[in-house]
Amino acid sequence: MDISEPAQELLEKLWTDLEETQRDSISLNALGLDKNASEISELVDLGLILFPKEMLLKFTDEGRTEAEKAIRRHRLAERLLSDILETKHQLIESAACKFEHLLYEGMDESICILLGHPKVCPHGRPIPPGECCRKEKEVGSRLVAALADLNPGQDGKIAYVQAKESQEIQKLMAIGILPGTPINLIRRFPSYVFQVGNTQYAVDREIADEIYVRLENREK
Repeated sequence: MDISEPAQELLEKLWTDLEETQRDSISLNALGLDKNASEISELVDLGLILFPKEMLLKFTDEGRTEAEKAIRRHRLAERLLSDILETKHQLIESAACKFEHLLYEGMDESICILLGHPKVCPHGRPIPPGECCRKEKEVGSRLVAALADLNPGQDGKIAYVQAKESQEIQKLMAIGILPGTPINLIRRFPSYVFQVGNTQYAVDREIADEIYVRLENREK
């Protein structure tokens, strides 16, 4: 679907705000927009949002699908910029806004595969899954993979930690599991043993699934 960049950015803004508030509509005031804004008219004409008299914006079913795709592209762009291109944190958001428009349909799937199907962006927000995630599709060598998916002897640098609880992240950080730190998997059974610095650690599969590694030697 051909959507202007301002209109696409409004779709993303609407998605993000509704995601944070857990509501199905949001007021114009909250979005900081005038009712005559051209991007609102464009999205209404395309059948992507509803704009009733109550001055509340909400998605149509098609609009929610289109916004989900845009958010997916944006957050995958953030993940790529952060984990592979090692872009400085303060530059990620603005760079991702520009980069996402280059991720045509299909290209975002290739990036998702290379990144090991990440579930969250660098800010901890969920990345909507694509068809490749649902099929757990893998093509070629991934650039980023969970520690649990590595073979003994593979090494790289920690890309990010995807723990479900903040306490888990704090515990891992306390033992030196930090982005950019070199890591090497030693064995997988009966537990996952890996080395960070001069220290070896043993963790279960659940923890190994939460540590994502930017791979150095992908051929092992």
